[in-house]
Amino acid sequence: MTKMEISRRKFIVASAAVGGGLMIGFNMSKANAAAVSNYPHMIPTDKEGVEVNAWLTIDPESIVTVRVPHTEQGQGALTSVPSMVAEELDIPWANIRAVFADANRHVNYGEEYVNMGTAGSNVVRSRHPHIMQAGASARERLKEAAAQAWGVARADVLAQQGLLTSGNNTGTYGEFASAAATVQLDAEPDIKDPSTWWFLGTPVNRLEIPHKVNGSAQYSIDTRLDNMCYASVKSCPVPWGELKSFNADAIKDRPGIIAVIELKSAPADVQGARGNNAQRSAIAVVADSWYRAKTALELMPIEWDYLGNEVVDNGVMMQRLTDAVNARGDAEEEIGANALELIAAAPADKVLEGTFFRPYETHARMEPINATVSVGPDRIDVWSPSQNQSLALTMAATTAGRDTKEVWPHTVFIGGAFGSGGGGAGHVTRQATQLSLEVGRPVKLIWTREEDISLDIQRQIQMAYFQAAIGDDGLPSAWFSRSTEDSAIVSMPYLVPNRRHEIAEFETHIPTGSHRAPGNNSSVFMIEQFVDEVALAGGWDPLDWRLKMTEGLPSWQLVLNTMKEKAGFRTDLPKGEGMGVAICEDHNSIAAACATVTVSRRGQLTVERVQTFVDSGYYINPLNCAEQSEGAACWELTHAWLGGLDMRQGRFVNTNYDTYPMLRIAQMPPVELTLTPLGGEIWGGMGEPSGPPTPAAIANAIFFATGKRVRTTPFKNHDLSWS
Repeated sequence: MTKMEISRRKFIVASAAVGGGLMIGFNMSKANAAAVSNYPHMIPTDKEGVEVNAWLTIDPESIVTVRVPHTEQGQGALTSVPSMVAEELDIPWANIRAVFADANRHVNYGEEYVNMGTAGSNVVRSRHPHIMQAGASARERLKEAAAQAWGVARADVLAQQGLLTSGNNTGTYGEFASAAATVQLDAEPDIKDPSTWWFLGTPVNRLEIPHKVNGSAQYSIDTRLDNMCYASVKSCPVPWGELKSFNADAIKDRPGIIAVIELKSAPADVQGARGNNAQRSAIAVVADSWYRAKTALELMPIEWDYLGNEVVDNGVMMQRLTDAVNARGDAEEEIGANALELIAAAPADKVLEGTFFRPYETHARMEPINATVSVGPDRIDVWSPSQNQSLALTMAATTAGRDTKEVWPHTVFIGGAFGSGGGGAGHVTRQATQLSLEVGRPVKLIWTREEDISLDIQRQIQMAYFQAAIGDDGLPSAWFSRSTEDSAIVSMPYLVPNRRHEIAEFETHIPTGSHRAPGNNSSVFMIEQFVDEVALAGGWDPLDWRLKMTEGLPSWQLVLNTMKEKAGFRTDLPKGEGMGVAICEDHNSIAAACATVTVSRRGQLTVERVQTFVDSGYYINPLNCAEQSEGAACWELTHAWLGGLDMRQGRFVNTNYDTYPMLRIAQMPPVELTLTPLGGEIWGGMGEPSGPPTPAAIANAIFFATGKRVRTTPFKNHDLSWS
């Protein structure tokens, strides 16, 4: 045999090239296209297609290329959007290809894709009407074109599996695509009723997975351009602090240095001084390699003005939170009689109370925050991790002072997001644009992991206080809650006759925003543990209590009864073993979890199994639903078990994976999803709902295993030992 030297990346790419399967293509620059030119599976079709509408083209072989306006960050949009189009167009799945839609076209020519944002479990939940109508409209245009050619009524033409037929007349979609492109319908067709689906609702493998496995998938960080330079940036480690001074002379003679550039914080009238996409005060070093830029930046003397926030640490924040939840607030929700008076009048042995806490938590997405921008005389090219590529376009245009028609985003994969694009997607795009503008060359800007976590838009810290009075029937007669976060607590479904919820305000200099399942992610951990405490105090089985307290709510009853039937929930397992349940509403879906844990005598926690149950109204791909349920459970379990940011002197100090650990493979339990779609008018999301009930179910299971209530996270900080 001939001895060969081959890298792992080359091996898996070469191995994939000989495989079959449905392939996808991407809109990309010539520079990126050159990197994958040897892999024809990245090209949707080798024949020119006819644009029937902005969403799709059809080539002579009836290969349909669907333009996907949403980003692919692991949630499956590159499969979901073509699936919905295929259903309405009635085309074999093997004939479908997918490319990212053109953000420049969307922004500058009438927003043909309606909305390019990818967040809030919205791709299917909220976008399905216009996505499916795009497929239905193309189908009817094809039928009309055939009807005109054959001299029959459109109603007499059948469009099915890529073929048009009427009596003895037959033709392919490809044959009539050109004529269909000129058809104007009197009215756009309605989309199908789910009861008539032929394709949606069946399991389909995600299209992008082979490319992620074989190494051909292109991420923002993979961008390579001619004459490109690299930048490393450092913002004030205390959020919203300002740069006072820096000594560029100290590093000017280091190899490869091109420029040292101050990035000023944006005024409020331009970006919103403290909005999620605001540019903070920072200093950047540009060099001929990222390592040289990063090293020089670390060696350069920098002085910051912390604006007084350097006095804030964990203790200060806890005191502010405690003061807030102990002070009377304004009622956000009030039902029935005065709950506080009823609780005060109840016998002491019939009153429960509890305080719960979740710390700041970070996105910590896999791909470091980065962007590449090339500002030229006639156009600006942008590779951004933004979850909304049209927003990346407008941010680059605003920063460079250019017309939006001159800006061209190149949509590539995002290496994770979990809400807010990982927290720095807009920020890094603005920075890279300014740097390219000033040095006159393409610039790739990469944040270090420490910069990524320090500058993240964090998950809000939260504390909540609960009280409840138990009536003679063992059910709560009055319920009071006060929380530092306006959250899911206010919309708690349980049918307590007298209830009051208050919002407690406190001061913080930490920027916060949406993380996966915003609001619910922390609040459900608190609500669903206190629910267990109230149920047990009243002599109720926790699952039966939830069924009783949601009577008259069909979706809640369906999910809870399914969990009762399938999960095998018990409260009488041997010491050291426990099961726990929790449920919530999230993004229009009702989601529940049943967790099984074991805890050793020394306190070592093992999560053995998580069963999830979701009513999303409808689902289009059960396989992707299962994957999203697994991912959401893993995301929340990671934060609840291992997460939590440590604040000292106004800044976070655990800003890399050695001090902010991720869940290990050996710690991850199997997650088993049961779908319980009720149908009706509601379309729920699937990307987030399984997350929030998972930590609460595990915490409740820990109680049954050990007798210890874990009202704060992370779990790792608790002594779970028992005897």
